[in-house]
Amino acid sequence: MQGCRLAEDKLGGVTAPPDGPLWSLPIPQAPLAFVDLEMTGLDVDHDRVVEVCVERFVGAACVASVSSVVHPGVRIGGAAEVHGIGPAEVAGAPPFAAIAGSILAVLDGAILVAHAASWDVKFLRAEFARTGQPVEIESWLDTLILARRAFAFRSYSLDALCRELGIERGRAHRAESDVRALRELFGRCVAVLQPVSARDLWEVRIGDRRARQAIVDACEAAAKHRAPVVLTYRAARRAAESMSMVVIEVRSDLDPPQVVGYQLPGRGRRQLRADRILHVEPAPALP
Repeated sequence: MQGCRLAEDKLGGVTAPPDGPLWSLPIPQAPLAFVDLEMTGLDVDHDRVVEVCVERFVGAACVASVSSVVHPGVRIGGAAEVHGIGPAEVAGAPPFAAIAGSILAVLDGAILVAHAASWDVKFLRAEFARTGQPVEIESWLDTLILARRAFAFRSYSLDALCRELGIERGRAHRAESDVRALRELFGRCVAVLQPVSARDLWEVRIGDRRARQAIVDACEAAAKHRAPVVLTYRAARRAAESMSMVVIEVRSDLDPPQVVGYQLPGRGRRQLRADRILHVEPAPALP
């Protein structure tokens, strides 16, 4: 599965995407597998998946999908109060092993996207391992992380984000509805962050003080030419703001890197954390 393996490191529990063309593609060209699972509980060693939806998109086109209630082989328990899936609904459903091949086909060669994605990754890994065909899922995109960088809200649960952004929620905590909401949320994050590639979007690493390389490169180019640019910046607990600025230096020796310049028109000095810059674009020409 190119683009999908599981590993741990200090960067938010996810290793950097592998080299190759997949993660270098612009988002509209990248195959994205939007995933949501419902489970009997949160203990990956004992709980099981009871519903799965995976939709593979390239741009606006859904090119493959699988959606099914899953017989967990264990008691559902109190989790039924969250997702509403009870014993009667799973009685005639296939076990995960019966649909594992279809899920794998949709995921294969795609970039996994989920909300609080580490949970989905852990349960997918466990379920595939139980079928005797373990898969590796190493690098993914997490709309929880992207939304925390793009927006200044009090809560970043999928329910809260849908309310704040006016996204149609559908039936909450059911896999198909959650995937539809997830795709809309992903699109809103992309619109704010304006990534140049899937790898650029992965480099949005909340809590890691990591600046996106594309942002650093754009600021260094601006410092070299001293041409005014428009930076969109979001300080902690504040909404994003756009400012015209002449960049004079990028302090890559600092952690995180700092972008130094003066703001137009008043020419007041600014020093901005590069990891909080959402995007950079040339300033419009003066009339």
